[in-house]
Amino acid sequence: MSTGTGSASFRLMLAASLFGFGGYALLLPVVPLWVARGGSGAFGAGATTGVLMLLLGAPSPFLALSAGLGPVLAVSAVRGVGFGLLTVAGSALVAELVRPAEHGRAAALYGFAVGAPQLALLPAGVAVVERVGFTAVFVAGASPLVGMLLVPLIRMPAGAPPPPPEAAAAPAHAPLWRGAVAPVLGMLLCATAQGGLITFLPLAAAAPGVVVPVALFGTAAGAMLGRWVAGQLVDRRGMAGRLLIPGMALAATGMLAELLAAPGAVAGGAVALGAAIVGIGFGLVQNDSLVALFGAAGPARYGTASAVWNIAYDAGTGAGAVGLGAIAEPFGFRAAFAMSALLLVGGCAACARKSSPGRRFPRTSH
Repeated sequence: MSTGTGSASFRLMLAASLFGFGGYALLLPVVPLWVARGGSGAFGAGATTGVLMLLLGAPSPFLALSAGLGPVLAVSAVRGVGFGLLTVAGSALVAELVRPAEHGRAAALYGFAVGAPQLALLPAGVAVVERVGFTAVFVAGASPLVGMLLVPLIRMPAGAPPPPPEAAAAPAHAPLWRGAVAPVLGMLLCATAQGGLITFLPLAAAAPGVVVPVALFGTAAGAMLGRWVAGQLVDRRGMAGRLLIPGMALAATGMLAELLAAPGAVAGGAVALGAAIVGIGFGLVQNDSLVALFGAAGPARYGTASAVWNIAYDAGTGAGAVGLGAIAEPFGFRAAFAMSALLLVGGCAACARKSSPGRRFPRTSH
């Protein structure tokens, strides 16, 4: 059975991920808007995303039954279980289905599969709601059920490829945390920024029907661009682990631009540009942190590395929605976005201190 990014199993995994993340992307900015219009404040809107990130497709239509915070949180919790299974399995298969020399590009292709739905559906969800209502969007959010039908067709390679010489740098008994601190921190803080941005832009922007779709499109497109660039740099130049600080710095710059997203702002172009910059930074960190964790874990612990990466992703997204919502409720969205930018700057400093001049993550060379 063929392996690599061109194999049938790898392509089926990408297709299943595309449908799975379609339901996620469509509803992520819509559900907070739903409960906000049902009478909950910014904290309640953020809690819906936070609970989600803790079965993704089938429960989605039940969101239309009530805009009350309690029922929406319950459905979001059930969806969150499925989302967790989807993301851990998908990112682990990135490593299992291809050889280490292709991990950077495989992670980038996986990023396209999960990013394309966000590119199209993050902005579309809010725009469609304004025209056809919430119920149709909630029903369309069941698209992960289509991806579920593809999963049984995926076949694991008969024999795993031999690990590269660099794998000796991460023996099975070595503590994973030694190489995981910087990638996890970068992923956690960028996901916090992205989660808060996606959750609160529909509530913070002065003209959400115009500005928000453009901004959400920009952040999704930026993330795909960042992951593609990181994939090339990681595989071709062995830069795994060295893109975390640039990625966080870009995300911090974008969040500072989002200070203009407070009610009454008229600089819609700055809001969209800031969202795109956040996306590029997040994309760099997404790809780089995943490959760095694979290198730190070694082939025997790819599943563990995937789980750690996804925990950081989900926890950060949930923290961005709930934590920044708790700040926005009393102090406003400017304060919430400013806090996210400060956390990213602090993360850059922390990662710089942990990186010695001669330290490098294992290179996924050809």
